[in-house]
Amino acid sequence: MADKKKYTLPELPYAGNALEPHITQAQLVLHHDKHHAAYVNGANAILERLDKARESGSDIDMKATLKELSFQAGGHVLHSLFWANLAPASKAKKEPEGALAEALKKEFGSIERFKKEFTTAAVSTEGSGWAALSWCGMTGRPIIMQIEKHNVNVYPMFRILMVLDVWEHAYYLDYKNERAKFVEAFWNIVNWDEVNRRLEAVIK
Repeated sequence: MADKKKYTLPELPYAGNALEPHITQAQLVLHHDKHHAAYVNGANAILERLDKARESGSDIDMKATLKELSFQAGGHVLHSLFWANLAPASKAKKEPEGALAEALKKEFGSIERFKKEFTTAAVSTEGSGWAALSWCGMTGRPIIMQIEKHNVNVYPMFRILMVLDVWEHAYYLDYKNERAKFVEAFWNIVNWDEVNRRLEAVIK
């Protein structure tokens, strides 16, 4: 069987200390180099397991395997989006601009109202998971998602514009069990230009 592509861990688009004081270098490096890498390795291991089963013709527990792949691949995809929608504190804009700002104001009434709803979604996510801003192409509306784990409550075909990781491994070194403080700090390092670029890519 010909060599097939595998998932790879993306490099961070900024220095390890660029998000301080909101996310320390120790927290960022642990999150990226250990936790994200584990999802990449996990997804690749499952793909390899599938390839070997197909080569040998052996049976495989498809239900369990695909559920595990959904979790590992979902973790990789969401983390990759997360790093890119963060910006160094010295460069981050305070508010979104362009098409994104217009869409958020139309949907939520104001940027402040959007931030309030997104913050509530992030803080109240059950267990480990994510808050996400997505785009519904059928209605042309921005929709907030509350994702449990990496793959539960994801709206099919909704394009994800921005994510916030609220697994404890994303903030525990810096904020201990105070998730709300981490979510508050997040607003200081959002890469609004990247989020706007993602929106423009789906509405053009």
